[in-house]
Amino acid sequence: MPASAEWNEDMSLNLERVLYVSRARGNADSLLMQVDILATSQRNNARDDITGALLIHDGRFLQVLEGAARDLDRLMARLVGDPRHDEVTVIERTPIAGRSFSGWAMASLRVTPALEETLRAAVGGAGAPLKTVERMQDAVLAQAA
Repeated sequence: MPASAEWNEDMSLNLERVLYVSRARGNADSLLMQVDILATSQRNNARDDITGALLIHDGRFLQVLEGAARDLDRLMARLVGDPRHDEVTVIERTPIAGRSFSGWAMASLRVTPALEETLRAAVGGAGAPLKTVERMQDAVLAQAA
C-alpha cells in the first residue's frame, strides 16, 4: 500500500453495528444486576474489540454494539442464552465504515427524558435506528464531558 494512501483499520475488519432491545429477566433496575452486566460487558467487549453503549430502564435493555461480524455473532449468541435477557430483538444490523463508540468497551447511559423517549420508540418499533444510535452517542459524549 502506498505511504500516501489512507488506511482505515476498521474497514479491514468488516465492521458492523447491531442495535437491539431485550426485556430483563429479574429486576433490571437493581444496581447489582446493572453493575454485573456492565462489568461482564466491559471485560468481554475489550477482549473481543467490541465497542458500544447500554441503556437500562424500566425492565428493558437497549444496546448498540460495534465490531467485526464474527465477534458480534458470538456476542449475540451469548445474549440469547443469557439468563438476564429475554425477548432479544435485533432492530438493525448493518455494515459501518467506522465506530461511533471508539474507546468505549461498554458505555452506560443515564436515563434522560430524551433517552427514555428513544427507548420507548425502539421498543415499540417506531424508532429510526440511526437516530437512536446518534442519540446514544450524544449521551455518551455529554456524560464524558
